Amino acid sequence: MIQITELRLPIDHLPQDLELGILARLQISAENLIRFQIFKRSHDARKNAVLSLIYTVHVSVKDEEQVLKRFQGDINIRLAPDTSYHLVAKAPSDLKSRPLVIGFGPCGIFAALLLAQMGFRPIVLERGKAVRERTQDTWGLWRKKILQPESNVQFGEGGAGLFSDGKLYSQIKDPEFYGRKVIAEFIKAGAPPEIEFVAKPHIGTFRLVGVVERMREEIIRLGGEIYFSSRVSEFLIENQSIRGVRLADGRQFDAERVVLALGHSSRDTFYALHAAGVHMEQKPFSVGFRIEHPQSLIDRARLGPHAGNPIIGAADYKLVHHASNGRAVYSFCMCPGGTVVAATSEANHVVTNGMSQYSRNERNANAGIVVGITPSDYPGGPLAGIEFQRAIEAKAFILGGSNYEAPGQLVGDFLKGIPSTAFGSVTPSYKPGVHLTDLATSLPEPIILAIREALPEFDKKIKGFAMNDAILTGVETRTSSPLRIRRGRDFQSVNIQGLYPAGEGAGYAGGILSAGVDGIRVAQALALSYT
Repeated sequence: MIQITELRLPIDHLPQDLELGILARLQISAENLIRFQIFKRSHDARKNAVLSLIYTVHVSVKDEEQVLKRFQGDINIRLAPDTSYHLVAKAPSDLKSRPLVIGFGPCGIFAALLLAQMGFRPIVLERGKAVRERTQDTWGLWRKKILQPESNVQFGEGGAGLFSDGKLYSQIKDPEFYGRKVIAEFIKAGAPPEIEFVAKPHIGTFRLVGVVERMREEIIRLGGEIYFSSRVSEFLIENQSIRGVRLADGRQFDAERVVLALGHSSRDTFYALHAAGVHMEQKPFSVGFRIEHPQSLIDRARLGPHAGNPIIGAADYKLVHHASNGRAVYSFCMCPGGTVVAATSEANHVVTNGMSQYSRNERNANAGIVVGITPSDYPGGPLAGIEFQRAIEAKAFILGGSNYEAPGQLVGDFLKGIPSTAFGSVTPSYKPGVHLTDLATSLPEPIILAIREALPEFDKKIKGFAMNDAILTGVETRTSSPLRIRRGRDFQSVNIQGLYPAGEGAGYAGGILSAGVDGIRVAQALALSYT
């Protein structure tokens, strides 16, 4: 097939205009066109630009060789890459030891699905509950201030990504197009078909519930088993090789190959791995706050006269500032038309996160405004980053009133260094509620100073970003795993044979798409180890 890039059409074009545009670009007649499919669609929505959709399409034509020869040297017309996925192995007929997958977030789901598709009949152990029960428990914290430590935003079927908009875009290198496999499986399970080609695809939390359920059913149909409320408490290792795991309730599962798809918040499991001698090390991550503005302000600042166009939808942003104290401040997990949510998994701690539904039509826009930190900020062993997070989260719990409300402050007051006493024009969306205070003591001083410097700089890029009534809500600590479980080129732990660290928790992914891709890579490596 031929790939055409940078094919621009007016944003209000008719469906048939795309085919006409392809014919004109390739200088062929309709009789020579066999078929085409949209590979990617984005938009140019700069305030002063002519609003247009930009397509990348894959086209099948008669006399393909002649067409390519005619456009030789044109960087926007070339042979299309092969993006189809092919299973790399098949389970041996005498399979004696089924692989275990620990964790059923995006990484665990795709590791288990790929292993199931290859005939390995994986066994999945998930400490949380099935997705619908988990959703009810999560709403219990948001509405009633009742935390279920094993069933919440972090733990349960679907992982932390279930409550974060279902964003499916990433900046990872993906030369094998495994991301297309991830997207294809989501669509097969009921996700909106347009996520295959839109520039920044997302599914939305409520839609993800049904998608995850259908993927679970497919794994079971292919011979896999999934055990919920099954927390691993001990790793059984002999002669530097994994031999199985023991659960908190005493059950034991023997296995010679184990995928660790823990997510970034399975702190007790990290301690168990460390006690078992699994090599791990500190890793940089980021901490900060959530910020909320009216979505209409972001739309006007980013899109100008195009604000409100239903094809474009709610505007997003990506910001970064290098502060004078050497800290990098940046926006993280921006959620257009979304809400700030309670995301703790431990009692007497407060953690924030952001999410959106598929429609992205809530009143506020929110994003993390976070600052990069390094192991020099939390000296100690591999687990020191966890204790650094815990100390910040415990302080936020107290600042918020010790009842799971989050500490908050108006941006104007934060910049002046005075406590907030009343909300302005922006109503915070965080449930169970926001307790106004002074956030200056919630994070180490260098981080506070960096954010105070960054907000006015961000206002130069997005007018109104440092508006007085915008709300900062603390604290954002679970941006990524604070450690890395080191693995080799064969995707196994560098010192424990048969153990496959994977996904966000192990330090190899950051988001749904990259976690799913890593799950695929690890599943392939595990499958090939049988040959």
